[in-house]
Amino acid sequence: MLKYLFKRILFFIPTLLLISLIAFGLSRVPAGDPVYNCYDPTGDIDSQYSYEYAARTYAERARTLGTDLPPFYFALTAAAYPDTLYKFIQKDHRETIENLIARYGNADEVIAYFEQIRVTEYALLNAEKASDADNKINALRELRQLPLARNPQVIAGRLADLTAAVRADSLLTLRAGAATAKLNTAFAAIEKNATPAKLCSPALHWHGFDNQYHRWFTDFLRGDFGLSCTDKRPVADKMSEAIFWTLLLNVCALFLSYLIAVPLGVWSAVRRNSLFDKITTVGLFMLHSLPVFWVGIMALMFFATPEYGLQIFPGGGLGDSGAGTPFALRFWERAAHLTLPVLCLTYPSFAFLSRQMRGAMTDTLQKDFIRTARAKGLTEKTVIWRHAFRNSLFPIITLLASVFPRMLSGALVLEIIFNIPGMGRLAYSAILQQDWNVVFTVLMLGAVLTMVGILVADVLYAWADARVRG
Repeated sequence: MLKYLFKRILFFIPTLLLISLIAFGLSRVPAGDPVYNCYDPTGDIDSQYSYEYAARTYAERARTLGTDLPPFYFALTAAAYPDTLYKFIQKDHRETIENLIARYGNADEVIAYFEQIRVTEYALLNAEKASDADNKINALRELRQLPLARNPQVIAGRLADLTAAVRADSLLTLRAGAATAKLNTAFAAIEKNATPAKLCSPALHWHGFDNQYHRWFTDFLRGDFGLSCTDKRPVADKMSEAIFWTLLLNVCALFLSYLIAVPLGVWSAVRRNSLFDKITTVGLFMLHSLPVFWVGIMALMFFATPEYGLQIFPGGGLGDSGAGTPFALRFWERAAHLTLPVLCLTYPSFAFLSRQMRGAMTDTLQKDFIRTARAKGLTEKTVIWRHAFRNSLFPIITLLASVFPRMLSGALVLEIIFNIPGMGRLAYSAILQQDWNVVFTVLMLGAVLTMVGILVADVLYAWADARVRG
């Protein structure tokens, strides 16, 4: 058994690595700069101090998020691209550099042009007050649009406007004229020294273990999921608050589902084609066809709303009991609020499980070994529960594997309808707020729990049938 279990665990290691690569790649897809998505480093266009502070703050926060590192252990690119592009940590600037290299193929000239943009900006910021303040503002505005311009015609137009704004003011010309002229020369050198042939040659760049994926994955294994972009709280703290209610809902629903479904399915199979079997088949089919969201809304309206005269249960939420309330009072208040969502989460599960159990038992009861057991004179109870039941568990075990990820993701619709702060509502809110650290943490944990569920199912298969271990 241990050998079988060890082999199954080994199969999950490459699966986990593949899932982590997909999740990491998806986490880098969302539009926008990840630093600006989580923070907002801004500076006054007329203030040298504010600009330098904003640049320094951006770099510090990029280091916190790990976006100042290369994305992966290696990169397979064209020979025209250098292995240091990741050092341009601002995403839109880096994309502009990549675009220009893809057009001209000469990375050295493109990077020199970008460096000259910084030199020119520093010269303008440190220039004495211009004769007309608007000239300096216009010059800075045009200059700061250059790192975002990727079309050569647009760049040439902005350089012309920048040069005109600098030349329109004698003080700006004195302090920043030379830098502006060098900037025009640097851009001209890109087109003059273009080497598009380098774009046809492949190159492999090795970045080592100090990269974004390695840090992200090792932090995940340690339980460090980063910070939420909405409130800067650790993602683990936010999830620990939400996962309790989701686990409570799902564990209660799972217990009730199996408690009802397994005996009901067995009894239906034993009494196949009887009146009991026909009634349960029709009733469970109708029950399973009812949408969960509709049942949840109807239950909330008819059993928790005084207007209908049936306020048997309290409304949504978890109650108003504070931390100082005695445990017994808090327990009964929470139980009253969670009864309806637990029932709404239970009925589709046990309706489906009972049908699966009935089908498996019906097939097993027709096997030869069941007829042999009866011929030996074994009691019907022994035949059903010791021989038939154990050999009918495979469909139920298979369905059990899907329970683990559902416990994490939560009953999204029911948590929203009943205003329960669980994992489903947390993930939904994170998607709406573009809090991708939370979204992809839920994705990764869901994948891990799916594999755990499959592993548990494999172990139960081996327990139910020794032939599986062979």
